[in-house]
Amino acid sequence: MEGAGYRDNDVLLHWAPVEEAGESTQILFSKKDSSGGDSCTSEEEPTFDPGYEPDWAVISTVRPQPRHSEPTRGAEPSSPQGSWAFSVSLGELKSIRRSKPGLSWAYLVLVTQAGGSLPALHFHRGGTRALLRVLSRYLLLASSPQDSRLYLVFPHDSSALSNSFHHLQLFDQDSSNVVSRFLQDPYSTTFSSFSRVTNFFRGALQPQPEGASSDLPLPPDDEPEPGFEVISCVELGPRPTVERGPPVTEEEWTHHVGPEGRLQQVPELKNRIFSGGLSPGLRREAWKFLLGYLSWKGTAEEHKAHVRKKTDEYFRMKLQWKSVSPEQERRNSLLHGYRSLIERDVSRTDRNNKFYEGPENPGLGLLNDILLTYCMYHFDLGYVQGMSDLLSPILYVIQNEVDAFWCFCGFMELVQGNFEESQETMKRQLGCLLLLLRVLDPPLCDFLDSQDSGSLCFCFRWLLIWFKREFPFLDVLRLWEVLWTGLPGPNLHLLVACAILDMERDTLMLSGFGSNEILKHINELTMKLSVEDVLTRAEALHRQLTACPELPHNVQEILGLAPPAEPHSPSPTASPLPLSPTRAPPSPPPPADTAPQPDSSLEILPEEEDDGADS
Repeated sequence: MEGAGYRDNDVLLHWAPVEEAGESTQILFSKKDSSGGDSCTSEEEPTFDPGYEPDWAVISTVRPQPRHSEPTRGAEPSSPQGSWAFSVSLGELKSIRRSKPGLSWAYLVLVTQAGGSLPALHFHRGGTRALLRVLSRYLLLASSPQDSRLYLVFPHDSSALSNSFHHLQLFDQDSSNVVSRFLQDPYSTTFSSFSRVTNFFRGALQPQPEGASSDLPLPPDDEPEPGFEVISCVELGPRPTVERGPPVTEEEWTHHVGPEGRLQQVPELKNRIFSGGLSPGLRREAWKFLLGYLSWKGTAEEHKAHVRKKTDEYFRMKLQWKSVSPEQERRNSLLHGYRSLIERDVSRTDRNNKFYEGPENPGLGLLNDILLTYCMYHFDLGYVQGMSDLLSPILYVIQNEVDAFWCFCGFMELVQGNFEESQETMKRQLGCLLLLLRVLDPPLCDFLDSQDSGSLCFCFRWLLIWFKREFPFLDVLRLWEVLWTGLPGPNLHLLVACAILDMERDTLMLSGFGSNEILKHINELTMKLSVEDVLTRAEALHRQLTACPELPHNVQEILGLAPPAEPHSPSPTASPLPLSPTRAPPSPPPPADTAPQPDSSLEILPEEEDDGADS
C-alpha cells in the first residue's frame, strides 16, 4: 500500500507492503466500511476513493502523521517496515516506468533524480493507472520521447510548465514516441499525444543553463528536440457563410459528355457534385466514375470494353467459391468462417429498406455473393464485419451485380485500412480528428478532456463506416457522393465529424454531461442529423481553417494544403496519412484470419492496454 503526506511543504509517497506493514493501525489507507462510512481517521481526508479495496490507497494528511521513526527519503528503504518499504519526496522523482502489458500482474519502478531506482511496486489486483492519476495531481507526467512505457516527471510548480498548461493546443496523429498529453484515460494515451508544443512547454522540457529562468524564450538558433515543432497560438478568423447548390441533373451531366462519350470539364463537374450532390436518376452512372470503376478520361467504347473485361474477371472469381463442395468447405475453415459471418450480417443489413425487406429477397442474395467474391478478390483482408454496411447503398444504387462489385472495390480502396486488425489507421484518424478539433474549438476539447472523453472514441463508428448508421439511408447516398469527389481537399470526413460536434457543443458543454452521458447523447443523434446542414458546416470549417495564415503544418497536411514531412525527417509525422479519399495505394491489410470482428451494433472501442485486473 502507499500513502502520500506533507512534510516540510513536500509531498511524500510512502510505500509499505501489507505483509510488512506491522499492525493495521500503522497502515495508511482509505476504504469504505460496510456501513458506508469512511474508515480513515478523523484527521485524514482521502484524496482517492477507488470504490473498492485495492492493494493500496493514497492519503493526503493536513499535517504530518505522527510516526515512531522518521521515514527515510530517496532510495533508502524504511527499515522499521521491512526491506521493501520506503518513503520518497515526489520532488525527488525523475521518471516512472510501467511494466509491459500482458503480465499476470503489473508493477511500477520509480527513478529518483540521483539516478537510483526504488524497489518495484507490484500490483497483484490492478491499480497502476489509478496511482498515476493521483500522482498527476502533484506532478506532470509525460511519455518519454524514447520509451512509451517511461513517464517523465515534472513538478507542477515549474512556472514555465504551469504557464504552458493553458497554451498546449495541438495533438498529432501518431506521435506515440514523443511527449504525450497528460495521463487522463487509457484512450487518451492510445489515440493522442503531443508533437506540437508551445514555446513555454518547449522551454520547460529542455534543460536550461544554470541560473537561467525557465520561462525565458530559447535563443532563435536553438534547435528543438527531434519530433517537435514549436508553434504559437492559432487564431482563426470568422467562419464564412456557405451556401450549397442544387443537385447535378441528368441534363447538366449530358452537357459534359463529348462527341465520343468522353466527359469534358471534369473539375467543374466534380465541383458541382461536391456543392450539390447528384440527382437520384444520375447516381447509377456517376457513381461508377466517382468510385474509379470507369475512367473520367475514357470514351464510350473504352468503357464498354472495360466492363466486358471486368465482367469476365468477376465471374471467374465468383466461380472459385461457387465450385467448392460442402466436403471441401468443411476442410476450409477460413472460407466457412467467411460464409457464416456474411450470411449473418446480410440477414440484418438495411432490412427496413424496401430493396432488402422480406424473406427470400434477391437483393440479399446479391449482397451475399458480392461479399463472398470480394473474399476471393482480396484474400488477405477477406470479410470483416461492417463491410456489408458499405456495400448495401452501392448495390441499391447500381442494381447490377458486377458493376456494384467493382464500385465496392473502389470504395474499399479508400477505407480498407479501417478494417485492419491493428486499427492503426483508425487511431491515426482519431488523432487527426482530435488535432482539427483542438484548433477549431479548444474549449470543447478541454471540456471533453475534463470528462474523460478527450480521445473522441465515441466517434469511432462514424469514421469506421463513414457515418452509414448516423444518417437516414438516402442522406448517406448524398454524403458519400460528396466525400468521393475528394473536394475541397482530403479528409473531409474528419471535418464532417467536427461539424457534428460543433453543432452539439452547447448541448454537451451546458448540460453538465459526464462521459457516460456524452456517449449516450452521441448515440442518440442517429437518424436525427440533417446531411445538408452537416455538409454546409463542414465546408465552412474547411474554409475557416484554410484562411488562417498561421495554420500549423500538421493541420495543413491533414487538409492537403502541404506535403507530408520529408522522409528523412525524424518527425513522427513523416509518413503520409492514408486517410484521404484519393487513389493513393492503400496500406497493406492484415491477414484475413485475424481481422477484427466487431459486434453487430458496431459500438467498437479499441482494446485498452492496461495491467491485469485494472482493466
